[in-house]
Amino acid sequence: MVKQEQELDNRPDNTAFTQQRLPAWQPMLSAGIIIPGFVLIGLAFIGIGVALFVTSRSIQVLEIDYTGVAQDSPCFKCSDPNAKNCMCTMEFSIDSLFQGPVFFYYGLTNYFQNYRRYGVSKDANQLSGDLEYFTNPSDDCAPYVYDNNKPIVPCGSVANSMFNDTFKLFQIVNGARKQVPLDGKGIAWWTDYNVKYRNPNVTPLRNAFNGTVKPVFWSRPAYELDPTDPANNGFINQDFLVWMRRAALPNFRKLYRRITEGDFAEGLPAGNYSLEIAYNYPVLSFDGEKKVVFSNVSWMGGKNEFLGIAYLVIGSLCVVMSIVMLIVYAKFKFPEED
Repeated sequence: MVKQEQELDNRPDNTAFTQQRLPAWQPMLSAGIIIPGFVLIGLAFIGIGVALFVTSRSIQVLEIDYTGVAQDSPCFKCSDPNAKNCMCTMEFSIDSLFQGPVFFYYGLTNYFQNYRRYGVSKDANQLSGDLEYFTNPSDDCAPYVYDNNKPIVPCGSVANSMFNDTFKLFQIVNGARKQVPLDGKGIAWWTDYNVKYRNPNVTPLRNAFNGTVKPVFWSRPAYELDPTDPANNGFINQDFLVWMRRAALPNFRKLYRRITEGDFAEGLPAGNYSLEIAYNYPVLSFDGEKKVVFSNVSWMGGKNEFLGIAYLVIGSLCVVMSIVMLIVYAKFKFPEED
């Protein structure tokens, strides 16, 4: 009797929900539903694919390799590892208006920023402005922790290998050079600039770096990365932030500047141009290449034909499969229903 009462106490309430008596609907998939469904999905994917592909083809991209491997390259003299403070100039022309806004990238090949030991070689606490880690960097920064028994700030392989080529762009007008303004503000991710990386609350900023040394590969300390803009120094320097966000693939490009101001707000007019390059970054030691890329964007982002082709392929497969299913259904099912 007691056992029966305990079973009644543990029994769920007699409701449609607890007794699983709620009304349910289970689709009955038939050829009349599946075949038109595949056709509609295929046509939708084909439509999206055509739009993506056409838009991608309309995006303008200009790539200029300046590695300097070829002897006839203007930058050949700078590819010598012993060359210091070398400058070279690349001349190019544009046949028609390069629609703005124009994005100016630098690109590297055969550079594995996704290598694990390279990627972890940094001190997140130091980069967030914690002064304690200025004098005692994390061992994760090895082998770039100390230099001459002084702590390196910022430490680690990622910071030490920061890209340091610089560029100036000129338009050639009647034999005279007209400099194209390059906008370097806001090129880094908002979260990197406002959350992830912070400068220590020390004024002037250089005082926070007392007793430390700059990375081995750098030509100037972090608090002097941008002599023209005091607010663009330290760990919130835009070029530094762009470099510290590592690329996933060995061939990549990173945003260097935007062309959005003055006479070039609508883009780069047709004509001749001169790109002045301060050639500092060595790449031949790892069989890499360097290039600059000018590109504009659309509603779908940068140039990427793969996405449109992928939609077209999937959409076409859906249409083909619907035709195959219709033939099979017509051959084996119609007689039975009749």
